[in-house]
Amino acid sequence: MSEEKTEVLVVASKLKNYIKSESGMNTSSAVMAKLSDKVRELCDQAIANANSSNRKTVMDRDFD
Repeated sequence: MSEEKTEVLVVASKLKNYIKSESGMNTSSAVMAKLSDKVRELCDQAIANANSSNRKTVMDRDFD
């Protein structure tokens, strides 16, 4: 797998702070990799949506 496919895409400290403030729960370090995979899936779909609209810019609407 290439480095781009394994790189963590989320800010761990911000995610951990959010989960802690919303639930009082701790966050496993494995969550960062799993969430990054989900973000990649969303981005890949948004890229496909932009391509199908003949655009070279991914826009917020491409995530719908």
